[in-house]
Amino acid sequence: MATASPADSDRDPFADRRVHPRVDVALPAFLQADGERHSVQLHDLSNGGAKLHCAMPLTVGSTVMLDCGTLGRSAVVRWQNGDLVGLSFESELDARDVADLAARSKALMARMNPGG
Repeated sequence: MATASPADSDRDPFADRRVHPRVDVALPAFLQADGERHSVQLHDLSNGGAKLHCAMPLTVGSTVMLDCGTLGRSAVVRWQNGDLVGLSFESELDARDVADLAARSKALMARMNPGG
C-alpha cells in the first residue's frame, strides 16, 4: 500500500501556496482589462496579490491594472471562479501600503455603519 509523501502534498493543485498573509478589506476599485475599465470590489489584499469581485470574465494569465485610490498596480489574473478573481501583483506592495489600505477599509466601514 502506498502512503502519501510530502512530495505528493506539494503537487496538490488546491494547496494554499500564498507567501504573504491576507488582510480582509472592503474597498471599491477599478480594474483596467482588455482596454476597458471595470468597477470592482476588493475582498482581501496582501503584499503579493488581491482577491476581488468582478462581474466581467477575465482571461487567466492576462495582465491587468488595479486602481484603488492611492494604489495603482499592474497584476496578472491567476484564477477566476464566478465573480471572484485572484490577482498576483507584478511587483509586491510595501507593507505600509497594505496597512494603509486596510485602515482605509476599516474607516470606510465605520463610516457606512456608524451604529455598528
